[in-house]
Amino acid sequence: MLRPLVLLLLAFGLAAAVTPAPPPAGGGVGAVVVHMDGVIGPASVDYLSRNLAEARDLDAAAVVLRLDTPGGLDTSMREMIREILASPVPVIVYVAPGGARAASAGTFILYAGHVAAMAPGTNVGAATPVQIGGLPGRPGDESGAPNAEPDDAQSRASPDAATAKATNDAVAYIRSLARLRGRNAGWAEDAVRTAASLEADAALEAGVIDFIAEDVDDALAQAHGRTVNAGGAAIVLETRDVAVTHMRPDWRHRLLSAITNPNVALILMMIGVYGLLFEFMNPGSLYPGVIGAISLLIGLYALAALPVSYVGGALILIGMGLMVAEIFAPSFGILGIGGVFAFLLGGVLFMDTDAPGFGVSLPLVAGLAVASLAFSFGVLRMALSARRKRVVSGREEMVGAPGVVQDWSNTSGHVFAHSERWRAVSADPLRPGDAVRTLAIDGLTLTVAAVPPDEAEES
Repeated sequence: MLRPLVLLLLAFGLAAAVTPAPPPAGGGVGAVVVHMDGVIGPASVDYLSRNLAEARDLDAAAVVLRLDTPGGLDTSMREMIREILASPVPVIVYVAPGGARAASAGTFILYAGHVAAMAPGTNVGAATPVQIGGLPGRPGDESGAPNAEPDDAQSRASPDAATAKATNDAVAYIRSLARLRGRNAGWAEDAVRTAASLEADAALEAGVIDFIAEDVDDALAQAHGRTVNAGGAAIVLETRDVAVTHMRPDWRHRLLSAITNPNVALILMMIGVYGLLFEFMNPGSLYPGVIGAISLLIGLYALAALPVSYVGGALILIGMGLMVAEIFAPSFGILGIGGVFAFLLGGVLFMDTDAPGFGVSLPLVAGLAVASLAFSFGVLRMALSARRKRVVSGREEMVGAPGVVQDWSNTSGHVFAHSERWRAVSADPLRPGDAVRTLAIDGLTLTVAAVPPDEAEES
């Protein structure tokens, strides 16, 4: 009884000895640097959220969000900002390296940071909400004046009322971030209304950022001693000469970035639909069904995370359905051609945004439509060709098959056909050795007829 208990205690002691001790509280791991390059999308939200949670669990002194982005989706940007505002670990948004930018959605993220910094040779701004299109300022006013506002009557009557609405919403949002962090709210409004941009030195003079830093270590050194409000508490940053841990995009981020690309999502949807179609046409094939189901689910997940136009999606599905219907209901091409047009139109309307990096490639849509139409006509041609060919298997193949009489009595006997001995009946007088041809089959009995001697010699 004691021996197993002693062995168990030794095992626990050994595990405790080899398990590393947790880092000390109060910023034991120093600063965490999160590298974020490219467009802002659903994968960016997941990436930032996981790294902020890890920094909180490690009790890091600060998180440096090293940013270089041309912009992205408004919904993803707002989710990232919510993560930054709720983070108990101070977030230093640092636009770097030289030549990087924090454009469009990146401007909002820079304003949301507890500390904002830029590297020399970088720029910020151009934050106009492009997804709703149109010009800033008064609808129809070509001057683009930042303070031009449409009156109520114009807003109700003008088709650009949606533009003014989205622009004003973005202005209010970035001004609230500016007041929260004590930054230049006037220039932030200009960045939204007139797509104003600033390079690093001008941004520092305008009060858009807190300082200019040569690298991450310089940014941490300059942030040292500043008091920020993170997680509802005032925190004095202690970031000078701290250890730095770099967090780079992992396989999960790369996978999410790939599948949330609208072009990839569209291809996955096509593979899913056609894979399931093949499985329904040939039950038990397994491979098409399994691959199709997985592709369809991944595609649907991507579409759920993207601003998809339901009209565009419906047109794509209708187009695919019409092209598939061409296989089963030949219509001299009208169903297939109509399906191609519906598919092309749906591809154009598929994404409900003009954010960079989230457009659907028109050549890809056209290629998929042409490939689907070619596949439909190819299957139709094979079906028509197979219909004209003689049946070569099953009961129907026996009709017309030749045979030789083995024994016969009156109107029945046995014949040898298809390498098998069959019971047969016939209205012709037959003798053993006569050549016959099968006219019909009833169960295991053949109805045969005598073959004329000249035809028998030719065969």
